[in-house]
Amino acid sequence: MATEHLSPALRAPASSRPYAKARPGYGKRTASGQRTPRADDFALMPERERYIAGYVDRLPDGAAMDIKSLAKHLPLYGQMAVSSALKALGVAGHLRRVRCLVGEGGQVRWVSRTYWSRTARDNEWWDAFLATEDSRSAPEATPAPPSAEPGPQALATAPPLAEATPLPTATAPAAAAASEAHPAHTAPPAPEQRTQVAAPTAPSPAYLALAQVGRKDTRLALSAADCRALEPLAAAWFTRGVDADYLIQAVASGLPPQVGSPVGFVRRRLTDKLPPHVPAAPALPVPGAPRRRVMLECTKCGTPGRPEALPDGLCRPCRLPGDDAAPEELPARPSEQDVRTFAAGLRDLLRSP
Repeated sequence: MATEHLSPALRAPASSRPYAKARPGYGKRTASGQRTPRADDFALMPERERYIAGYVDRLPDGAAMDIKSLAKHLPLYGQMAVSSALKALGVAGHLRRVRCLVGEGGQVRWVSRTYWSRTARDNEWWDAFLATEDSRSAPEATPAPPSAEPGPQALATAPPLAEATPLPTATAPAAAAASEAHPAHTAPPAPEQRTQVAAPTAPSPAYLALAQVGRKDTRLALSAADCRALEPLAAAWFTRGVDADYLIQAVASGLPPQVGSPVGFVRRRLTDKLPPHVPAAPALPVPGAPRRRVMLECTKCGTPGRPEALPDGLCRPCRLPGDDAAPEELPARPSEQDVRTFAAGLRDLLRSP
């Protein structure tokens, strides 16, 4: 008699089975760039994880992904088994739990979502994906309305167009011949073409500060060429966070009775008294500034954090070995009576000869 060979892998419930739907904004979210479903998508995983992964993969977006809802629709496993399986799927790179800030203005709230990828991804891919989701969820700026055609008032206030240079015409040779025939009626020479002169650039703050040094004390009077030569040294002061008053006071204070070379003296002081670089203090959050709207969450305990602090979607305590031990396996705390009995026994030992 022929024997029927059954597959050892348990089949996940069909997609037509009723599923728990999460509240609007919560639940499952499918990651982008996945391959088409295949029969061996989770073949390398253990039986329990393969069964739960097949069920989660068939859930539509917006389905409930909390442990209680999944355990209610998976009769073969309880909540502890589902929790351990989700942790294993997160370590394998199939899912990440995040908190997303949704809403605008004063109507904002944090929602929990689970991003699912049929294709296993590494930590670098998930970090880049969550950064992209963070930029997408940021409030977009309202685009400016398209400018309409200029009306009569706009045309009236528009700056006048530059005068066009008259092009040579075909009557130029005839006019030249007529001027030779009648020198008394020679036309005045045409005006020279106007050349466009570039507007002078505004002096830099470093140049202006050096120009003010000589006005504070005439012993340090610098020429325009001296200011241009010392401008790079003075600009280095401004990169350290000082202003023009600080530079002028530091250079022009405590002068000797005679200064033989003002440019050499100022160059030496700009070099020797260069202020130290002070690191900038962390900027306080500005009201109304965009903030992080997607935050990674530990798959096991739900602790939020940055992606680099949660490798494989797990916080540090959940990554430690033996974190799945049952609470009853831990040693019980001694009672007060036990402590007193132990102390009395120690006293008796001390009294004995």
